[in-house]
Amino acid sequence: MATAALVAAGTLGVASAESPSTATPVRTVSVGGVGQAPITVEASTAAADAAYRQALAAAVADGKGKAEFLAGQAGATLTAVQSITEGGGYVQCTSPESNYLEYKGAQPDFGYSSGGVVGAASAPASASPPGTPVPVVKSAPKKKKHKKTTGKKAAAASCFVSAQISLSYALS
Repeated sequence: MATAALVAAGTLGVASAESPSTATPVRTVSVGGVGQAPITVEASTAAADAAYRQALAAAVADGKGKAEFLAGQAGATLTAVQSITEGGGYVQCTSPESNYLEYKGAQPDFGYSSGGVVGAASAPASASPPGTPVPVVKSAPKKKKHKKTTGKKAAAASCFVSAQISLSYALS
């Protein structure tokens, strides 16, 4: 009798394992978000990290806005965030006289080990501790045309830190 019960239980176990699943896969929408925040040309590590976090927050808001738009176009609504992936970032500076200006401040924690500055040289991950400024490769100086001074004050340089993220939301 015990053998018959085991055979019956084994048969039922196989039957239940082979039955089709009725679970519906979770529908998701995945988007990228980009954000920027101002940063001073000679920012400290704390200021650089704070600016990068502002840029990350802006990137999350950008991504959420895109996801809400796409969900609405598909006749769905967003529910819980399924995943967030940090995509890194960079610092870029410009001045009225030049489209490129060297960033001289501390590097924000971009979530990866190398670079992060437009025009920066790539360094091995163990080359320097976090927060150490990355050397910047300078291009050959261009010949400048001499302009007459018009009496205007020179405008200050402007720098920003940019952040990229990937988001995935469940839909309902």
